[in-house]
Formats: sequence, structure tokens, C-alpha cells
Amino acid sequence: MNTTKQALTIAGFDSGGGAGMQADLKVFQERQIFGTCVLTALPIQNTCGVQKVYDLPLEAIKDQLAVIAEDFDIDVTKIGMLFSKEIIQLVSDFLKTVDFGPIVLDPVMVAKSGHALLKESAIQTLKEELLPLVTIVTPNIPEAEILANMSIQTKEDMVLAGQKIQQLGVKHVVVKGGHHIEGDLSEDVLVLDNQESYWLKNKRIDTKNTHGTGCTFSACMAAELGKGKSVLESLQIAKEYIQAAISDGIDVGHGHGPTNHWAYRKVEAMKDGKE
Repeated sequence: MNTTKQALTIAGFDSGGGAGMQADLKVFQERQIFGTCVLTALPIQNTCGVQKVYDLPLEAIKDQLAVIAEDFDIDVTKIGMLFSKEIIQLVSDFLKTVDFGPIVLDPVMVAKSGHALLKESAIQTLKEELLPLVTIVTPNIPEAEILANMSIQTKEDMVLAGQKIQQLGVKHVVVKGGHHIEGDLSEDVLVLDNQESYWLKNKRIDTKNTHGTGCTFSACMAAELGKGKSVLESLQIAKEYIQAAISDGIDVGHGHGPTNHWAYRKVEAMKDGKE
């Protein structure tokens, strides 16, 4: 019996290697879970931004999903960029026919450059078709405002938004507070399906090199869920992982540089007393 844990990322492409499918696979490898992938769209991008997005034929996406289902025992699924309502519908319909483990959705809507990564016409399909299938969704504040149809100005608003998003059918919600510029802390709230909420706080880091943070964070959460950890424990590890990835940064490219996917090794080594 194969005991190797296996993860699937359903996501877009990043030529620059810092976000999307490339970031997910790097995180899976770092967290010692075997990564597989299904490409949904082909953005042409680097650290300076998204230049354009090429559509992928729906049949190609369907075929990729089919070959994964035929050959792998997927323990967890992470979903990123889906781009159009047709892709969302296709992925949703397919996920209803298979058991690919818990599903983590990073509702990618807008790139840091401002380029749309989810068509406005697809948002309703995301809410109605995909969210009810999802174990946990990880919107940032602008994304949570869209999903919850409300303005978020306070910590209380973040909790309320999480509860409203839950009403769309998803079990658990993490509203990420990194877009709040006030204060020295980056605060995220987890709203569980039993309505309990937990706050996770880290010191805010002043850097422009945050490309791929959402992908990296949600991929780490998925990896830990796939290995059998609880939602809260998976979130705690993901929060530590992304904090290390941002604070121990790397300097490549000329725009919003990527996070450091191997930085958390040092944190774990220190915990284990190896340094």
C-alpha cells in the first residue's frame, strides 16, 4: 500500500516561478507531500506583473483532471486561479465525482499588478458551484469583501465576513488581514464551522517582495491537511511558514519579488535544536 501523501494543485501558471502552480509545487515539496498539478490558464507574468492571460481549452483541463484521477490517490486539493465561469463549472462538476480529500480554495481574483485573474462574470459561479464543495477558503480582505458583499474596516467586520462566506456553503473560512495597513501586526481570523473563531497574529514586515504569498499560504495549509493535521494546526503552520518566507526574503526580479519557499527549514531546524 502506498503511504506517500499526495496533493493536487489546480491553478494557473507563473513564468516567474513565485506564484500559482509553481509556488504550490515548491511548497508541497518543502512540506514533504508529493505534488501533482492541473493547469487552468496561462498568465504571462514576472515580478513586474501580469502581461496577458491565455485561455486553455476546457477539454485540456478536463483531460488533465481525468489522468490525475486515473493514476493518483489524492489526499488533498488546493485550488487557485480558475479565471472563468466555464472553468469553475468544469472543475466543480469533476470534483463532485471524485474524492480528492479536503479542498483548500485560494480565491485568486486580482494580481498585485491589478490585472484581473478572475472574470467578474465568474464570481457568482464560484459562490454557487464551487464554494459548497470547499473545506476551507482563504480570501484576503478585498476578496472577502467581494465574497461577503460587505465592506471590511474592523476586526469585527473580518469575523462577520467569514460568517457570511460560510453561508455560501464552505465549512471554514480564513480572512487574511495583510491588506490592513494600520498597526504593526498582520492578523488573520479563522472562522470554523462550529462558529468558533481564532486569531493568528504576526509582526508586519515592511517589504515589497510578497509575490505569491496567497498561493504559498494556502498551499502550505493544504499540505498539512493532506498529512492529517487539523484545520487549526494546519493554519498555524501555514502562518509560520509564510512569515518565514516573507521575513527571510530573496531578491530576484525588478518588481514584487517572490517569497522564500525554503526559509521555514531554518525555523524547523531551530525548533528541533539543530542550530
